[in-house]
Amino acid sequence: MGEPFGPEGLPLELARERILEQLQPLGLVEQLPLAACLGRITAEPVLAGEAVPGFRASIMDGYAIPGSEQPLVGARWRLRGTSAAGAPFGAAVAAGEAVRILTGAVVPEGSGRVLPQELVGVEADQLELLKPCGASVWIRGPEEEAAAGQELVAAGQRLGVAELGRLASCGVCQLKVTQRPRLGLLISGDELLPPGRQRAPGQIWESNSALLTALLNRLGYAVADQRVVGDQPEPLRAALLQLAAGCDVVVSTGGVSAGDSDWIRPLVAELGAVNFWKLFLKPGRPFAWGQVAGVPFFGLPGNPVAAAVTALQLLWPALQRLEGAEPQLLLRLKVRLEAPLRRGVGRPELARAQLVVAADGGLLARVAGSQASSRIGSLQGADLLLEIPAELGALEAGTELWAQLLRLPLL
Repeated sequence: MGEPFGPEGLPLELARERILEQLQPLGLVEQLPLAACLGRITAEPVLAGEAVPGFRASIMDGYAIPGSEQPLVGARWRLRGTSAAGAPFGAAVAAGEAVRILTGAVVPEGSGRVLPQELVGVEADQLELLKPCGASVWIRGPEEEAAAGQELVAAGQRLGVAELGRLASCGVCQLKVTQRPRLGLLISGDELLPPGRQRAPGQIWESNSALLTALLNRLGYAVADQRVVGDQPEPLRAALLQLAAGCDVVVSTGGVSAGDSDWIRPLVAELGAVNFWKLFLKPGRPFAWGQVAGVPFFGLPGNPVAAAVTALQLLWPALQRLEGAEPQLLLRLKVRLEAPLRRGVGRPELARAQLVVAADGGLLARVAGSQASSRIGSLQGADLLLEIPAELGALEAGTELWAQLLRLPLL
């Protein structure tokens, strides 16, 4: 049935390593419009079909003059016409001539320099340089953004805002991306009641489905199928098999410990395998990893905070691997405790904290309220997961710790 790793359970890093080494990308591909590709993984390299911008373009509003030599103050030219964005001048610039040019417009043949408009004077059709123009020619090359055939995005890269903008600028309108894994979510517990219903004594409103679905959505993954089932073996067995038949990953909450009503772990062992089921981590000790009918299975703890934390630490990297990406973990940084923190030694802890910038610019971690794994309020406003080593108990203000940054990047 998969025994715990020693008396304390499997260390987090080793648990993640064991999970990832058993997973391979799904290898499924779909083609989508560029606008639908934010956050997706490229299935193949994306190359520029042609040079971009593909022509010499003016960086400034000003005047295109012949050659590229730096003219002297007092030099004069005769104006011949205008080159605007999308409306080139259409002829070469000869000696002694100049063309009015706007930002982004094609630089005419024969011109190797643009004079910014604030440096010149214009009277009738005569242009005169009034101030030194400096060394810059204010022209961007035809391959400034990309050369024809240049790789814009590698295969297996997650597409962010900047990638989509660059691809659009290079004329790309659709992409081949990997398919995301389909998730089946099983919430177990006799005490669970849908929000909005009147509670009887001992009942609680079910929140794990809302919490995990929102967290997974924020990470870019959707729940394809969801069940809320009481602690009865036959309905749970049926739900596990149905989810495994229609999904690429099965995720459950609760039922993986060793209590009288914890049916999930023995059922998974019966229907597939439990590779390990105990973590050396707070919150998150009752966690199971295995397979149901050949489909990867993640048994998250029943307490909501523990479920969210273990989903970030272990489920999220696995989903990235299945999607075809190199798993990326949360960015880590060093912070100092704003105030003393008391805790019991024994297990490493991922404590929820706010990031505070001190007056001197230093980064502080503010831990407020109970850190109980059942209190979802500890996640509200959390910017960090503080990594507290197992051997540390009483921590003084100013103690330096590593922390995982929970805020996602914009670009």
